[in-house]
This record gives sequence, C-alpha cells and structure tokens, in this order.
Amino acid sequence: MYQLGHYGAALLTYAPLGAVVAISGHEAVAIVGALLCVGLSTLPDCDHRLPVIEHRGPTHTVLFALLVGVALAAGAAALVEASSPFADVGFVAFAFVVGALSIGSHLLADALTPMGIRPFWPFSRRRYTLDLTPAANPIANYVLLVLGIAAAATAAMIVAMLG
Repeated sequence: MYQLGHYGAALLTYAPLGAVVAISGHEAVAIVGALLCVGLSTLPDCDHRLPVIEHRGPTHTVLFALLVGVALAAGAAALVEASSPFADVGFVAFAFVVGALSIGSHLLADALTPMGIRPFWPFSRRRYTLDLTPAANPIANYVLLVLGIAAAATAAMIVAMLG
C-alpha cells in the first residue's frame, strides 16, 4: 500500500485502543498515541532508501514491530523517569503497544497486496498475502484511509457519549 493507505490502516487499528485510553480519562495521551501510530505507520518503507535492505524485508516483520515497540517504550520510560523515580508501567506499556501496533498496521495493509509480506523472517521465509489489490491501487488506498478516518471518528463519538 501507499502512504495514505498506511495512514488509514494505522487509524483503523489504533481507534479501539485510543477509545479505551480516552474513556479511562487520558484523552491527551490517546491523541498523542494516535499521532505517533500514524506517524510511524510508514516507517517500514524506509527500506526504499536503504541500499542493502530489500523492500518488504527485515523492516516488514513482527520482529521489527517489536523492536519499534521496545524503542518507543524505552523513550516513554526515559520521559517518566525524568519526572518520577518510578516508571509508570501503564504509560510505558501503552508506548510499546503504540509502536508495535503502528508497524503491525503497516504489515496488515501490505498483506492485502499480491507481493505480501514475510512477517516471521528470519525464522521463516514464508510469504503471506491476501492478494486483494495491488499496492498502487488508488481506490484501495483511499478506502483504507476512509475506513481509518471513520473508525477514528466513531471512537471519538463513543468517547464523547461516555465522557
């Protein structure tokens, strides 16, 4: 998929988590989480600019998703540690989930394409694909974007009704 499709997939996968976080009284954290999830959603495609890494290689794996989650959690822990001697485990865990989810949403979107992904590399070279649409299909990318926006809007309405 292309950039807009990945943004939509990120919003679509993040919306339920963001709603739960906002309903629990942490609206600002939920919004920052959404921005981070969307912002990181295209990170796996950095492989286009790295000459030694093939496209949809190591950056398109569950392992990479976990590494991004760990990196975001470490950043959150450093922020929390700066203001408190005890890390807020919930905040750090949330950061991990946002990081991993942002990459996971990218993997799910790319799995819709004929090229698919090898999510369990280096342990398995098996390719997974739903073979629904080429990545370059503008309609598919806009559909993902619209679905993501609709999911985010629905989550925001639920939060407003319950808050």
